[in-house]
Amino acid sequence: MKIRKHAGLALALILALTLVLSACGSKEKNDNSSANAGNSAENALAGKKIALVMQFNQGTFSAQYVDGVTKQIEKFGGKVTVMASDNDLNKMVSNLDTAINQKYDGILLDHGNADALTNGVNKAVAAGIPVVAFDSGLAVDGVTSLAQNDQLLADKSLAALAKDSGGKGNIVKVWVAGFPPMESRQIKYAEFLKANPDIKEIAQFGDASKAQLDAQTRMEAILKKYPEKGSITAVWAAWDEFAKGVTNAIKQAGRTEIKVYGIDLSDEDLALIQDPASPWVASAGADPSSIGQVQVRYLYQKLHGDKTDATVQIEPVFVSRDALPTDKKVTTADLGEYVEGWGKSEQGNTDYLKELEQSVGAK
Repeated sequence: MKIRKHAGLALALILALTLVLSACGSKEKNDNSSANAGNSAENALAGKKIALVMQFNQGTFSAQYVDGVTKQIEKFGGKVTVMASDNDLNKMVSNLDTAINQKYDGILLDHGNADALTNGVNKAVAAGIPVVAFDSGLAVDGVTSLAQNDQLLADKSLAALAKDSGGKGNIVKVWVAGFPPMESRQIKYAEFLKANPDIKEIAQFGDASKAQLDAQTRMEAILKKYPEKGSITAVWAAWDEFAKGVTNAIKQAGRTEIKVYGIDLSDEDLALIQDPASPWVASAGADPSSIGQVQVRYLYQKLHGDKTDATVQIEPVFVSRDALPTDKKVTTADLGEYVEGWGKSEQGNTDYLKELEQSVGAK
């Protein structure tokens, strides 16, 4: 009986120890499951294959925009493929089809217009591929459309022109139809002329295919048509590529009494605005790199399954030569030191996107 009693006690101790060890194992397993669930959420967003379909990609603004897109996608552990379309809408539609057929995880659109892109975008949405567009004028269910506040951009630059000219003079408009942001800017331009009857438009032109070169050539011809100093007060350029061409023509003709007011900003633009011998005195714009970053964040919100706003407005800032230092060259990277509201936008960011970025950066 004594032997049986000792054997019973030993068996009870073994069972108790087994239960304790089993419980510890379950806890460890549960803890690992929670951690794995978190990692799975992060991993679900990392490694995405993103297509950036662009109508055109010339100029420093586009270069900095692409840089912002690329760096943000890489911070999220993804990879971007840029599909440039050489300002050919048919090619852009073809590039969009390619991105859909090759089953990219997400599609970013840069410019284009609703007439050309709506069918392709509907096809992408039906295939379950999220789409976020910039300056495309799209209104498709499930698609988020980003845009600079183009009317405010125009308003800011035209208000400066009116103030500096005293509300009178002869001006040249450089603009082209058929682009949603240009059309929006034109609305404010028409209002500006009505509000300032002593400001007369004496010429207008614009070609987006070879924007800078065409603007320079056309402005040279206008300067020959109006050779007297004071016959042209200012030029309003609805795109910085136009402003650069116009600025070159005016400088070469020695007609720097003519002031240039532009829209959009890049490092190259800032150098021209800072140059005291340049006629380009002011521009309104949003940080192109930030635009790219914000667009990517909204795409990843969609990839996460979030319902995003149909439209997102990016507020612009106004930059004049007077606001910039005279003893150093300013770039878009440090423009925020001199112009309030420029750069370092947190628009579109979320806690889980910040965690994803930290997770990818830690590897």
